[in-house]
Amino acid sequence: MMIIDALLLGLVHVFLNAPLFVGERILNGMADVFGGVLLLVIGVVVIIFIVAAAIVLLPAILVVVLILFVTGSFFYAGIAFLVVALISVFAMAGD
Repeated sequence: MMIIDALLLGLVHVFLNAPLFVGERILNGMADVFGGVLLLVIGVVVIIFIVAAAIVLLPAILVVVLILFVTGSFFYAGIAFLVVALISVFAMAGD
């Protein structure tokens, strides 16, 4: 019974706040759809760039992990990351 009461109360609030002009609701709905599609496209592009950057930097990350385990020094691992990352970026730019 409480579920039905909550549902009816929600419907009352929806109808109280609903505009009388139907076109305004249609335009708001279209703006929501276009905005959602735009945000979806932007999100997919960002994910593609993040995955591409991870693929390019994967050798550098593996070298960092290896040097960090061998030496235990974050300084040497950072230098190795910069060197291998620059080499991989320049190698990709040459293609």
